[in-house]
Amino acid sequence: MALGASRRLQDGVVAVETMTRFALAVLALASGVYTYLGARTILDGSPTAVFFAAIIYSVSVSVGIYAFWSYMARFYPHITSRTGRTAMLAVMAAGAVMIMAMSSWLNAAALAGSSAVEQHLSETVEAYTADLDRAHQNAIAAQSLLPDIQRAGERFSQLAGVERQSGSLTGTTGSGSVVQLLTQMSAQMKSLEGNINGSREQVADLFEQGQKRLEAMRGLVSAPGDIGPRADQFSTEAVALTGVVSSLSQTSIAPSIRRAADDLAIGFIAPVPDGAAPDLVNRQNQVMETVKASVSAQSKALAKAADEILSRPTVGERRFVPLSPAGAVLEYAGDFIPAWAGAISIDLLPGVMVFILAVVHGAIRRQEDPLPFAERITAAELLQALEVQRAVSASGMSVEQATAAMEKPETSQEDARLAELKADEVKADENTNITSLDPKTRRDRSHEDR
Repeated sequence: MALGASRRLQDGVVAVETMTRFALAVLALASGVYTYLGARTILDGSPTAVFFAAIIYSVSVSVGIYAFWSYMARFYPHITSRTGRTAMLAVMAAGAVMIMAMSSWLNAAALAGSSAVEQHLSETVEAYTADLDRAHQNAIAAQSLLPDIQRAGERFSQLAGVERQSGSLTGTTGSGSVVQLLTQMSAQMKSLEGNINGSREQVADLFEQGQKRLEAMRGLVSAPGDIGPRADQFSTEAVALTGVVSSLSQTSIAPSIRRAADDLAIGFIAPVPDGAAPDLVNRQNQVMETVKASVSAQSKALAKAADEILSRPTVGERRFVPLSPAGAVLEYAGDFIPAWAGAISIDLLPGVMVFILAVVHGAIRRQEDPLPFAERITAAELLQALEVQRAVSASGMSVEQATAAMEKPETSQEDARLAELKADEVKADENTNITSLDPKTRRDRSHEDR
C-alpha cells in the first residue's frame, strides 16, 4: 500500500513539472510587466531612453525571479538535513526580500500609483483648506471688536451732543473744551471703525479667491485622465493658494487696533479749559479727568482684546511636495494594503509551490524508507541487476570476489572491463542459441553442412 501511494506521488510530481515551469514563467512575466509600468513612473529622460531602461530592468527582474524560484523548486525539496534546510530557508528569505525591494513596490506603483497620488492631492487640499480657514478666522477676528468700538464712539458722540445742548456735564451749555474733547474721542473711534470696515472687504475678497483655488484643486483631484498633467496643474494652483493664505495672514487689522489702543491712552491730549468763571474751569477739569479715565479704560480693553487676537497661532507657509506614483504608494502604503498584497503575491507565490513540492517529496521519503529493498526495486532496476549478475558469473568470479574487486580502486576498472567482455560473449552466445531455434535458420545451416 505504501509503495503504491509513493508511486502515485512520484507520478504526480512528474505530471505537474511542466505546469510548475509554466506557472513560474507566467508569474515572472506578469511581475516583469508591472515592474515595467512602475519603473516608467520614476525614470527621467527622453521617451526612448525611459522605454529601453524600463524594458531592460523589467526583463532582468523577470529572469531573476524565474531563475531564483526554479533553483529553489529544484533543490530545496531534496535537502533532508536540518542544517541544509535552515540554510536554504535563509537564502529563500533573503531572495524574497530582494525580490520585494526590486519588484514588488514597483508592481504596487503600477497597480495603485495613480490612486495613491490622488490621495496625496486630496490630503493636500484638506490641509490647504484648513490653512485658508484659519487665516480667514485670524483676519476677521479683529472685526469682533467693531461693536465695542462703535458703542464707545457713539457714547462719546452722545455725551458731546448732550453737553452742547443741555450742559449736563459741566452745567453750562455750548461748545466748550469738554465738547471738543468728546468730539475728538468720537472721531478717533469712528476712524478706527472705518479701518476695520475697510479691512473686511479686503479679507472677503481674498477669501473668495482662496475658495476658487480650492475648488479648482478639488476638480483636478477627481478629474479623469492621466495623473501626471493633473498633478502639475495642481501644483500651480497650490502655489497661487499659498500666496492668498499669506496675504490673508498679513491683512489682519489686529496689530493696527493694538497700536490705536495704545495711542488712545498715551496720546490723550486734553484741551485747555475755556470757561470764563473759575468755577466753570474747575468743572471742565473734572469732566476732562473723567473722560481721560474712560478713555484709559477703553484703551486697556481694546489692547487686551487685540492681544488675544494676536496670540492666536499663525498660519505657517505650506509647500506642496509632488510625489511620483512609486513614492506615493510608499507614503500611503497603509491605505493600499490590497494592492501591496497583490503585488507581493505575484512575486512570492512560487514559494508556495516550492513548499508543496518539499512536503510531497518528504512524504515520498517517509513512505519509501521503511520498506525493504526488494519492495522498493523497480522492474528496470531488477533487469539491470540480473545483467550485472550474469556478467559477474560469466567472468568466473563469485559475488564476494566481485565485491572485493569493486573495493580496490587499482583493479576495479580492469575487472569491470573483463566483466563487460564476458557479458558481451554471453549475450552473443544467447543470441546464437535463440537464432538456431528458427526453422529457416536450421534449414540454412543443414544445407551448408551438406
